[in-house]
Amino acid sequence: MSEPASISTGIAERYATAIFEIAKENNDLAGLESGINDLAAALDDSAELRDLIASPLVSRAEQEGAITAIADKMGLNPILHNTLGLMAQKRRLFVVPQLLKVLRDMLAEERGEVTAEVASAKALTKTQMEKLSKTLSERVGKTVTINATVDESLIGGLVVKVGSKMIDSSIRSKLNSLQNAMKEVG
Repeated sequence: MSEPASISTGIAERYATAIFEIAKENNDLAGLESGINDLAAALDDSAELRDLIASPLVSRAEQEGAITAIADKMGLNPILHNTLGLMAQKRRLFVVPQLLKVLRDMLAEERGEVTAEVASAKALTKTQMEKLSKTLSERVGKTVTINATVDESLIGGLVVKVGSKMIDSSIRSKLNSLQNAMKEVG
């Protein structure tokens, strides 16, 4: 991970931990999750909002005014609303996308869920997804949500990432292993 990215992630994790703990204390994890989803949707939909949080040309006061007005209009829960205002004052709005990801991960962890990143050569059927989810759930001991992508360069098989673990059963990796073994022999 590059240094600026790790700094951003560190900042996001500190804010996320504080937000999560306060929401948990106030028994408002559902409200927090709703606010996270609304804010993520707004960021996806609005290039102006993405520019606002990332631009160093917008003053602190303008960022704070704009983000609090947006939070008011969206009806975000008070914890998220106040944190966004504080982040604007501290010129930390640029970490909002990482903040949302960390908060989603914390909420999933609280519910005993984990997300598996699955890459396959062809789109998986619903039956295959259910079977894979069940198998992974048994292995990790948590409910597994699958985020599936298609990567035709795999030729066949799967690449599964759950947390820090990776299982690569793709034909591409097997061919690469075979190629390396052949180089060592000859």
